[in-house]
Amino acid sequence: MSESSGTATDAVREAEHKLDEPLGQKKKPSAGGGKAKRVKQRLTSRWATFAAIVIAVVWTIPTFGLLVSSIRTPDEIRTTGWWNIFVSPSFTLENYAEVLTVSGASSANLGQYFVNSLVIAIPAALFPIALATMAAYAFAWIKFKGAGALFVLVFALQIVPLQMALVPLLQIFSGVLGISGTFPAVWIAHTIFGLPLCIFLLHNFISEIPGEVVEAARVDGANHTQIFFRIIIPLSLPALASIGIFQFLWVWNDLLVALVFSGGTADVAPLTQRLAELVGNFGRNTERLPAAAFISLIIPLIVFFSLQRYFVRGLLAGSTKG
Repeated sequence: MSESSGTATDAVREAEHKLDEPLGQKKKPSAGGGKAKRVKQRLTSRWATFAAIVIAVVWTIPTFGLLVSSIRTPDEIRTTGWWNIFVSPSFTLENYAEVLTVSGASSANLGQYFVNSLVIAIPAALFPIALATMAAYAFAWIKFKGAGALFVLVFALQIVPLQMALVPLLQIFSGVLGISGTFPAVWIAHTIFGLPLCIFLLHNFISEIPGEVVEAARVDGANHTQIFFRIIIPLSLPALASIGIFQFLWVWNDLLVALVFSGGTADVAPLTQRLAELVGNFGRNTERLPAAAFISLIIPLIVFFSLQRYFVRGLLAGSTKG
């Protein structure tokens, strides 16, 4: 028994080594080494570095302007642009104090909505990834009749506009299931809309796992459940983390699905809905919006930077093969 376990462990380590090769980790010389080297040189050239810096600066300017606006007084926000802070610098934290601590019907009251967004985003990111991982493994390593046609059907679901399914789903949730305006309704909606893309991306990654690993596990007597949890999941962590970041950010920043399925109540509505309501119909209290919007960025930033290592591995896996 120990000898069989050792064989499977060695196979997993070998597979991890092969998956890490595109990242330049102890890659052995091969016929394709020249091509990989040329790709690496192009990606690390001076012009590529300069272009990356320019894109990063342009991409960061709006976020920096949002941060500056959030710490300016209401009068300055209404009369001058945020870039005037370099001419006459002045800072205040009143906007943050108002949206976080002040309570009342006309206040931001972001605390409850912030918690609602967490309650919505975490399950709505985990559910589709869990289901998509099992489906991707079945499409990649389990042979059954109609697998190809079913996978094409799942892939084709990506082209269906999300807006076409909102009203039918809402009718089912309210008339049949009776869960409209609850967290499960929002979870199920996000899971349905996120599954096709998650299945497609995870299938592309899982299908590239070396077949020797799966065959070695089968020789050791492992069934599909053991192969899935002990081999596929550990080797797919970079892809799972990458897709998890995208799914979490999409759910966290979503407004349309939340407006339709949450019911608009403070018990279920997410932070994005409160941000849309914050200014009001006549554009009042605009000084609160930059501070509230910047607070909504905190969780996505934490998620991205905590999973950045896996995100980069997931993006580069297989990028220099062939």
